Amino acid sequence: MFAEKVYVERRKRLRNQVGSGIILLLGNEESPMNYPDNQYSFRQDSSFLYFFGLDFPSLAAVIDIDQGKECVFGDDLTVDDIIWTEPQPALREKCQKVGVYETASLDQLPVILKKAVEQGRKIHFLPQYRPENALKIHQLLGVPPSEIQNQVSELLIRAVVAQRSIKTKDEIAEIEAALDISYEMQTLSMKMSKPGVYEREVAGAMEGIALSRGGRLSFPIIFSVHGETLHNHYYGNIMKEGDIAVNDSGAESTLHYASDVTRTIPVSGKFSQRQKEIYTIVLNAQEKAIEKVMPGVEFREVHRLACKILASGLKELGLMKGNIEDAVHAGAHTLFFQCGLGHMMGLDVHDMEGLGEDYVGYTDTIKRNPEFGWRSLRLGKALEPGFVITVEPGLYFIPELIDRWKAEQKCSDYVDFNKVEKYRDFGGVRVEDDILVVENGCRVLGKKIPKTIDEVEAMSS
Repeated sequence: MFAEKVYVERRKRLRNQVGSGIILLLGNEESPMNYPDNQYSFRQDSSFLYFFGLDFPSLAAVIDIDQGKECVFGDDLTVDDIIWTEPQPALREKCQKVGVYETASLDQLPVILKKAVEQGRKIHFLPQYRPENALKIHQLLGVPPSEIQNQVSELLIRAVVAQRSIKTKDEIAEIEAALDISYEMQTLSMKMSKPGVYEREVAGAMEGIALSRGGRLSFPIIFSVHGETLHNHYYGNIMKEGDIAVNDSGAESTLHYASDVTRTIPVSGKFSQRQKEIYTIVLNAQEKAIEKVMPGVEFREVHRLACKILASGLKELGLMKGNIEDAVHAGAHTLFFQCGLGHMMGLDVHDMEGLGEDYVGYTDTIKRNPEFGWRSLRLGKALEPGFVITVEPGLYFIPELIDRWKAEQKCSDYVDFNKVEKYRDFGGVRVEDDILVVENGCRVLGKKIPKTIDEVEAMSS
């Protein structure tokens, strides 16, 4: 965990931003895979981690703003527990390391909250993404399960997002520690990707690196020769001569800060001419988009720039036609680039999205565009120093989407479907890095992972 003063200051700022009432933050429980004693690896709730730093299950915390009190609720291990785990410091001792000096057993939490409800006090809580925590809210506060998401505290959400969006030097160091792991994962995958190798062999080796470095995956690895499937978690294909594999993967640091990097790898060690052409378009779009990242720039405009560059490159290959400005305005590029350019990163690989994407990526005046290819843009608002974001353009040739658009002659003024047909078996290309917004621009975080055609081919050969 960070130094005690870090958590104390975070909670102080949260109290000041919310102003009054009681803040209730729930930690996560163990989550069984298929029976109670066979559990997934525990992952603490990120907002609980951010404000309290306590990385173990069955905890809750109350910040009473009006009375100036903070209390963590949990139960110390019994002898029976210790048999299966190991001795642990008492809850009180752990809490003192994060500047909390009042603790209580879990059975005291409903007593305190019931009294607050009876007094008509405002109890602030965040959206719940785990059913067991939603059930706790129902039991503790009497909120019907169907109403929980409607009764979350928008004030608390905005206060948490405001704090967690701006990363400190210590947080940047943690993200770069995760990126050190990503460097090893990505370079190993380039070396291992050969004809005759199963995708699962590469994915397994990468996960082993994350575990051996004291971390874990920040999300399930996407490693596939079918890169046109954007979130492809199937690893059963044998790689063949001429394939390209998309490797979108990330790790967590020991304090759970995430990395998220994508590279596209020629299985044969060399890109074909056609693969080089598509890869060059994507890499150019990424580099130009990164150049545009700086404080005050709306990320939706960075996304728009990347779309224009991708469309221009496809026009040079004859797959698109007409005026590029008009084509992008019409959404013709979304046949090939169906997703958003990037997202926030931090304790969550898609940082804070459990609190609501629009709170994280948009504002009251900068609204999400509901059109296809734009609605999945998770970040649209103006960038600020301290934001950590991904920049990840791609080109994806999805046969089912091509068939639908061709049948409907959708955007036929801007798409040459006859030429696109020749690419229906191409797959996909994506290139992604993690970017820190600084006062005068931005900085690509982490060690330089091979990215140019020459660099990737050299590592893959």
